[in-house]
Amino acid sequence: MTTLDVRADMFDAPLPPMPADAPFDFDVAIVGLGYVGLPTALAYHASGSRVLALDASSRRLRTIAARGADLIGSDRERLDAALRAPAGFRLTGDVRELARAAAVVVCVPTPVDDRQVPDLVALRAACATVVAAARPGQLVMLTSTTYVGCTRDLVEKPLQDRGLRIGQDVFVTFSAERIDPGNVGFAQEVVPRVVGGATPQCEEEGARLLSRYAAQVHRVSSLATAEMTKLLENTFRAVNIALANEFADICGALDVPVTEVIEAASTKPYGFMAFYPGPGVGGHCIPCDPHYLLWQLKALHVDAGVITEAMTRIAARPRRVVERIRDVLGRAGKSTLNARILVVGVAYKPDVADLRESPALEIIDLLIDLGAEVQFVDTHAPRIRLASGRERESLTDPAAFRADVVLVHTRHHDSDLGWLDGNTVVVDGTYRSGDIAGRVLL
Repeated sequence: MTTLDVRADMFDAPLPPMPADAPFDFDVAIVGLGYVGLPTALAYHASGSRVLALDASSRRLRTIAARGADLIGSDRERLDAALRAPAGFRLTGDVRELARAAAVVVCVPTPVDDRQVPDLVALRAACATVVAAARPGQLVMLTSTTYVGCTRDLVEKPLQDRGLRIGQDVFVTFSAERIDPGNVGFAQEVVPRVVGGATPQCEEEGARLLSRYAAQVHRVSSLATAEMTKLLENTFRAVNIALANEFADICGALDVPVTEVIEAASTKPYGFMAFYPGPGVGGHCIPCDPHYLLWQLKALHVDAGVITEAMTRIAARPRRVVERIRDVLGRAGKSTLNARILVVGVAYKPDVADLRESPALEIIDLLIDLGAEVQFVDTHAPRIRLASGRERESLTDPAAFRADVVLVHTRHHDSDLGWLDGNTVVVDGTYRSGDIAGRVLL
């Protein structure tokens, strides 16, 4: 049942009609095989489930089949095992095959546009596809982070419009993903999952599905409660990161080492959680998820001043980095115009190739707009395309660039900074690269 040779033409092969009472060939189908969907599919497969792994992109499917997906080591091993398995794991781009799965889990991206407005195009399309393919006996689970009421709007109501009885014919649940890309310290199996259902029976079925691989499942009373839980998780992080950045600026003004302050505060065994400052916030969650809540609250005329201010500060952080670089250059008697600036690491976090919402991309564009010559080096992201349309490739010999300023934006564990000679000014955007001689903080 495992598909190794993924070809575009295989997705168009006709399937025989499936009777409504036909048995399910797969325990679960995963719709969307990105940074969340693929590890989720592999976790289910590793637990012994029969998995249908579906993605609309034939290119993505080929990448996965060729074992080229960006995964942590343990998931690479799982992928290799899944692709070698005699049965139980199928890669496909044919949405008609969704009818073969007892449960369908939607794991597509929910970004925001350049005006911080939720972009629901992919989610709406995926949910419409799943609803159209649904058959009696199936469970549909939404995991994509979104606004409160989205599961009801995009899954529950459309299924009812098809004449299917929720909680009897089909089961509707929400359980937001809790995957931290690149983090090897928290395997999916040990991270509790929160689930809510459209009915008590839906909740029961959702908990049963998650229990196939998750050691702990926390049930809540409704779809809306589960949706809001995810929004709180990442809004909490956003607000605290904005506060950490502000404390970094305050400590800089008062000549106090901010990381030492944070580490000292962390010795308190209650009432404090450490968040560290940085050059900005990237990825698929923190820069985006709170805007789904703010967007919904704006329509309801509900004030959320703390969250709004935190997200404003987060959005402004890349410009703060640029201003700091200009200040450093000015102190050296140089202008940003024609300055040679090298950015170390452009991925949004260490040890991943993910560039989504990475502050580095905006920082580079802003510096180029000011007339600087900007290059980068990144062992995980060999090339980038900026919002301006400009393109850059990672330098193979960063020392030869002879930068006036080096910005350490993201430091992968395999990053070799031995080429720094101690004479170049280094702006440490991580605040935690104390081994670099001559560094200055943001």
